[in-house]
Amino acid sequence: MPTKITINNSGNVRLEGDFEIFDQNENKFDLAGRTAISLCRCGHSNNKPFCDGSHRTTGFQSEVVARKLEPPKPKV
Repeated sequence: MPTKITINNSGNVRLEGDFEIFDQNENKFDLAGRTAISLCRCGHSNNKPFCDGSHRTTGFQSEVVARKLEPPKPKV
């Protein structure tokens, strides 16, 4: 199953499917076999980068609507 990424309004980023998550040093997180996980967008989780539901109590608001991105500019 390909990875599905859902940006939830005023909430988290949900990943479902076959994926791996790495830190900036290329160390892989041990996800204990999970095929679905939520990542924090509000910045208040005590379990970053994973969501702990803090967005519900911090007043985090963000509406996201799918749109077409412009093509990337050529690298010079």
